[in-house]
Amino acid sequence: MKFPTWISAAASAIITVLPGCDYVNLQELKPGITTQAEVRARMGDPGFVHWNDDGTATWEYARQPNGTSCYMISFGSNQVISKIEQVLNEANYGKVRVGMSKDDIRRLFGAPARKQLFDNLGEEIWEWRIEGVPPMEETYFMVHFDTENGGVKKTSKRVEPKG
Repeated sequence: MKFPTWISAAASAIITVLPGCDYVNLQELKPGITTQAEVRARMGDPGFVHWNDDGTATWEYARQPNGTSCYMISFGSNQVISKIEQVLNEANYGKVRVGMSKDDIRRLFGAPARKQLFDNLGEEIWEWRIEGVPPMEETYFMVHFDTENGGVKKTSKRVEPKG
């Protein structure tokens, strides 16, 4: 089904503006002050809720596949923000270890932009679009899982120059 040009243009405009909305909304979220209800009102429902060992929650706001961020907003037992972090960063890429589970990786980076299975390699690859250096390049961080045991085999990056 082919959509009229104006619908495609409107969808593109909305996708372009969403990161700006995050910027404005995140400026208003304050650790130690903002409640879960206020976060939901500003950011919408989380894409996923991770339950921490102490019974508290961390809400995931992944901006994949078009965005380059994933925000994890953690709450204390009083349902007030304790921490906000953009988890797609070099420090977190360095935390990946051989053998980690898919659940561990989802908790670390949020939902991937894409998952691909390569039977001939015995791998499933999860891919996140990340900030490129320089920013004009489309850059992806990838985690390769062993299809036999399900654990991480390695990580890699790829760059698709624009233009």
